[in-house]
Parts: sequence; C-alpha cells; structure tokens
Amino acid sequence: MIKTILKFFRFCRPEDARKFYVSLALGVVCALLKGVRIPAIALVLEPCCDPGVELTAGRVAAAAVIMVLSLVGEGLVKARASMLQTEGGYYTASSKRIEIAEHLRYLPMGYFNESSLGRIASVATNTMENLENVATRVVMLVTEGIIVTAVIDLMMFAFDCRVACLACAGTVCVVLLSEAMQTFSAGLSARKLASDASQVEKVLEYIQGIAEVKAYGLVGERSRALNDAIDESVATNTRMEFTLIPLLAFMRFATKLVGVGICALSIWLYLGGSMSLLYCIMMIVCSYLINNALETAGSYSALLRTVDGSVDLAQDILSTPVMDVSGEKIVPAACDLAMSDVSFAYGEELVLDCVSLTVPARTTLALVGPSGSGKTTIARLLARFWDPASGTVSLGGVDERTYDLDSLMANFSFVFQDVYLFHDTIANNIRFGTPDAPAEQVEEAARQACAYDFIAELPDGFDTVIGEGGATLSGGERQRISIARAIMKDAPVIVLDEATANVDPENEVELMAAIRALTHNKTVVMIAHRLKTVRDADQILVVDHGRIVQRGRHDELATQEGIYQKFVAARAQAASWRL
Repeated sequence: MIKTILKFFRFCRPEDARKFYVSLALGVVCALLKGVRIPAIALVLEPCCDPGVELTAGRVAAAAVIMVLSLVGEGLVKARASMLQTEGGYYTASSKRIEIAEHLRYLPMGYFNESSLGRIASVATNTMENLENVATRVVMLVTEGIIVTAVIDLMMFAFDCRVACLACAGTVCVVLLSEAMQTFSAGLSARKLASDASQVEKVLEYIQGIAEVKAYGLVGERSRALNDAIDESVATNTRMEFTLIPLLAFMRFATKLVGVGICALSIWLYLGGSMSLLYCIMMIVCSYLINNALETAGSYSALLRTVDGSVDLAQDILSTPVMDVSGEKIVPAACDLAMSDVSFAYGEELVLDCVSLTVPARTTLALVGPSGSGKTTIARLLARFWDPASGTVSLGGVDERTYDLDSLMANFSFVFQDVYLFHDTIANNIRFGTPDAPAEQVEEAARQACAYDFIAELPDGFDTVIGEGGATLSGGERQRISIARAIMKDAPVIVLDEATANVDPENEVELMAAIRALTHNKTVVMIAHRLKTVRDADQILVVDHGRIVQRGRHDELATQEGIYQKFVAARAQAASWRL
C-alpha cells in the first residue's frame, strides 16, 4: 500500500506532488480537528459520570465552541484539501500527457511499428483519466484514512494504554489485510488495463478502416473483433467488481470488528473497575471515529493496484529509450546529404546493406525500385527518423547525430503519400510548422502550391474547418495543402515520398506545378514510380533488396540493361494504353 502511494507521488511532477503533500498535511489537521471533539464531549459528559463535577454554563459553552470550531475548521480544511487534490490530479494527468507526447517525438520510428496505436492512445486517454480521477481520490482517501486512524490511536493513549494498544493492533491488521487484497487483485487490475487498451485499439482500427470494411461488405466480420473486445472489457470489469465486492465486504467487517473490540474491551475494563465510566464512553466514541476512517481507507485500498498498473503503463512509454537528441544547435553551411556504408534492420530483418550515396546541395535525387526494396528507409534515414545500425548519415558534412534533433529537423520538409491534416482550419493546417505566420504569408504559400483557387471556393475560405485527417477534401487537395505547409516552412531539404502516387490525372498538372514551386533551389530526395517525376532528377538510384544496384541520370540508365530499363519500358507501355 505505502509502496504504491509513494510510487504515485514520485510519478507526479514536483510542483504537483507538493499539492498532494500539503493536502496530506491538511489531512493531519483535519484529523486533529476531529480529535478535539473527544475532549469537547468529555466536558459535557464528565458531570454526568462524576457527581462531584458540576455541569456549568461555562463548561457547556466551551464544549459548544470547541465543537463548532472543529466542524467549521474541518469543513474549511477539507475544502482546501479537496481543491489541492483536484488540481494535483488534473495537472498531473495533463502534464504527463504532454510529457508522453514530447517523449514520442524523439522515439525512433521503429517503436511505432512495434507498438500499436491503440495502446498509446489508451495510455494517453483511459490511463491518464484513471489517474486524474480515480487515482487521486483513491490515493488521498486511503492515505487520509490511515492518518486519521493513526492520530486517533495516538490520542487514545491519553485515556487508556490498554485500549489504545488494541486499536493500534487492529489498525495494523486492517493494513495487512489491505495489502493482501491488493496482491489478490493484481492480476485482475492488469487484465482490466489490458482489456481497456485492446478495446481502444479495436475501436480505432474499425473507424480508420471503415471505408474498406464497407467496400468489401465485411461490416459484420470486422465488427466481430470490435464486439469481442468490448465484450471482453465488460466481462473483465464485471469479474473485477464481483471479485472485489466480497473482499470489500470482508474488509468492512474487519474494520467494524476493530471498533467492536475497542467497545467490548472498554466496557469489560469499566465493569471490572479498572476504567472510569467517562473514559469508557470516550473509548466508545473513539471506536466510531476509527471505524469510519479505517472503512474509508479499506474500501478504496483494493483499487490501489489499478493505480499501480496505470503508473506502470505510463512509465513504460516514458522509459522507452529515445534517440540521442542532445547534440549541438548547428546551422549547416550547405545542405548536401551523404550516407557512408549504412546498414539498417527492422528487428532481425536486414533492410539496408552497406548503402553509400551523396546528394549535393540544391540537386535532386530520385529513388526507384521494387516495393520493399528499401527506398523509404533510405529517405527516412537521411532525415534521421532512425539511427543506422552501422555507418554514418551526414548533413552539410556533419554527422546528423551531432545535431540537436530540433535544429536538424529545421532543415527538412516532408510531403508523404498519405497526407495527414488536422481537425482545424485550412489556414492553421498550412501554418502548422510556423504558427505565427500572418494570413498574407499563408495565402501566398497556397498560391504557390496551386491550392488558393479551391480554398477560396470553400464556404469559409481559409477559415474552413476540415475533418480529421482531411477527410472532407480530395486526395489532390490534401496533397496541395501539404505542399503549402512545406512551402511555409521553407526548409532547404525536401523529402517527397511518392507524393503523386494517389493523384488523379486532373490534379496531377497542378500538383506537379506545386512541387516545382516547393523544390525550386532546394536539395530534394524523392521516391516515385512515375517516369515524368524522376526523369529530370540530377541523379537516380535504383534500389533492390537493400542495395543500390544502379546509379546515374535518366538517359544513362535507360540504355543500361537492368531494373531501370524495365521500369521505363513498363511506364511507356502503360502510357500507350487507350480505352
């Protein structure tokens, strides 16, 4: 129990943890305010128990003042403590979401191949929500319950050491029982968190693939996996509840047993003549206070295991090693690119084998080859999406690992085959890399990207909010907005990953004009399957099975027997097709 609570506090930012520590200190004050009610009650009851003590108006007034101050003070202290707990919980969750997002920026892309989107999304949503709502309440209620019990136990020593020792022993037994409950519920908590992650993963998968599901008439088939995940989540949560309910009932019985034991011992000592009636009544009052505090701590203690698991899930992402991004802030004198004997593997699968190349500044490199040959891997290694297993990648003659990652990425702009646009205005999507850019600059970038005309025809122009992923736009429109975004950044190196692959002929002319505007006077690395896209490149590299098998210009390679010649022949044959 204590280990989990401390783990949660260590997980919080120092400034948020301080809120919880202050809240705990206020919990001690709250316990003391509850404790002073005992002598207030004693002031009134003592004349009833001792004929030699007179019940005066002053005694009654003093007891009333103490009780009122205790109740008002407790209310004010509890309100402040609750506010601190709420702030601490929300700030912890929000800061950890931001920390996870920042951490993900610097993880190698291979991490996202191995880890499902659903798992990451579940940690950032469900897990963090558990921590900001459930965890905060659970941790604080359990901790405060223990503190109140400890304070009352200590105050009981002022009345009778024998009963106080019994109360302490009972408290220890309840804490040990709570530890046993957490151990018993560990497996259930782990399964609950896993089923929550699986459910999010299946929901995302189903929504993202809904077009394909409908197109192939597999709505029932694909929804079965989603329904199974939801059913598993329901079953797991239900099983957890039905398992914990008897345990919680037993815990409540144990806490009441401690109170009954205190009452029974106090009455037995009074009847035996070794305790006064007043002290006996005070011990009985204390037993009720202890029972309430222990029941609060015990009822929520089983959920501490979920808190423990939630912290572990978040820490699992945050502890994943990032690429070494602590280099220097370097502005390269020239933006030439080079690879020297670079090898790279996905797990055990070798993807690139001793690849060397150079891309002089302000020239265009085209990568062609069969699917899976390693073209995209080369392009992304040049932009340091990963670090090579061996060899070096350099920009401006400097090993890219020497750069601070942010200063390195400032030199690159990307236009991918699959464009992602955010659920925001078109203007904000274009200025994504330069958020403070004025409207005039955004409009000029759109003109250069041949996107201004279709944007102007939209209901709200540049203020039109587009759906997540750009779902409300055509493929060519999304590509041109992506190019406008890259033009806004004005980076010296442009990486084009099959940017025209999914564009219809009607949009291709405008898109090629947009690409020419983007790549003018830049260092360009492009991956393309269209002949007209690569034939004007300064150099063409043909990649096959992770190796460069041909290199040269279009005219040279077209006359050499090999993959490129077959590529040209296939494109020429396709161009001759007529309907």
